[in-house]
Amino acid sequence: MGVANCSFLKACVRVAPGIMAAVFVATVALGQLNAQPPHPQTARSYFVYVGGGGIHQYRFDAKTGTLKSLGLAAPVSGESWLATDPQHRYLYTIGAPASAPNQADLQGGSISSYSIDPKTGALTYRNSVSSPSTAHISLDQTGKILFSANYGSGSVSSFAIKDDGSIGERTYLDQHTGSSVNPLRQTKPHAHSVVVSPDNRFVFSPDLGLDKIFIYKIDTARQTITPNDPAYVKVKPGLGPRHFAFGTSGKFAYAVCEMGSAVVTFRYDAARGTLTPIQTSSILPPNPTPEDQGSEIRMAPSGKYLYTSNQGPEADSKLADGYVTVFQVDSKSGMTKQIQVQPTGGKEVRSFVIDPTGKYLLAGNGVSNTVVEFAIRKDGKLSPIKQKIDIASPASFLFIPAP
Repeated sequence: MGVANCSFLKACVRVAPGIMAAVFVATVALGQLNAQPPHPQTARSYFVYVGGGGIHQYRFDAKTGTLKSLGLAAPVSGESWLATDPQHRYLYTIGAPASAPNQADLQGGSISSYSIDPKTGALTYRNSVSSPSTAHISLDQTGKILFSANYGSGSVSSFAIKDDGSIGERTYLDQHTGSSVNPLRQTKPHAHSVVVSPDNRFVFSPDLGLDKIFIYKIDTARQTITPNDPAYVKVKPGLGPRHFAFGTSGKFAYAVCEMGSAVVTFRYDAARGTLTPIQTSSILPPNPTPEDQGSEIRMAPSGKYLYTSNQGPEADSKLADGYVTVFQVDSKSGMTKQIQVQPTGGKEVRSFVIDPTGKYLLAGNGVSNTVVEFAIRKDGKLSPIKQKIDIASPASFLFIPAP
């Protein structure tokens, strides 16, 4: 609560207790409407899991930014996207170990659950469920619903999470239909990610193939979702939206577009779950290459800076590396202004993450098989590469507080 609001409430206490009570109720209601998901508690040390050729575990020193390898945590097949519940008791990943007892049922794609040892960060396999062509997963803020964006099939699903953290039955499937303007990449739907709203009432899923961001209402009691009204918002044809992020005020949201190498800014109506496009900005450097493609998007914990990544060219290309683009965010309008383009020294930056302290950024060069770390300066810009580690096909990152 801001200083001005606090002073006002104190004055109400002195003058009229009844008024104070009314103001308190209204303030709580407003806070629930615009509530933000709680940031992880800032710790001195974290376990960092990197999904790539398996799930690799590191210990991260938040004071120095140093990463230390703890080895392979789980031999999961594929380039794994990772997610966790709010209490960090369980880890969820796309893919499954070869030893999964229902391996024959998982050939078209799967999602798996693991329990996390709070002392060592060790992962213990729990179960796997079939989920064909999944590209991205997330959980709601109760930890009881898992959402999946299924790129190949162009659909969005929800799954119930059991009390023991294992994945239960699928509770919803929405098959997208249609196409857009690009004859090579937009002949059918391609759901690319699933992102939960700050107040845990809605899920947003950018569909690259349709140039739409689908919106669903969360039903926590039934552990499922249903289409919102309206059910989606459109972006400019051919942009190909990929990933999505909210601003820290809860009033704005942002989508990075793969095909158009752009970030679209939306005004967000938290009461209705609707998005209104207000700005489209390029994430490209002054001299872009023909192979540039937007990939990831993250908001700084401060809410002052927005970061996007561009995959850059394929591994055998002689063109420039992938990069992270930094934007300054206007707190009142939500508009973005590009302030830096930082190369990552590798090919295909599929994902990156900002650590819970907001001081460091880790980026994965997917086909160069490296993870690079940058320090984030006070002005939001990235320092030169601080640390570089070798890891096969890094595609996702997950921070868990460590003892």
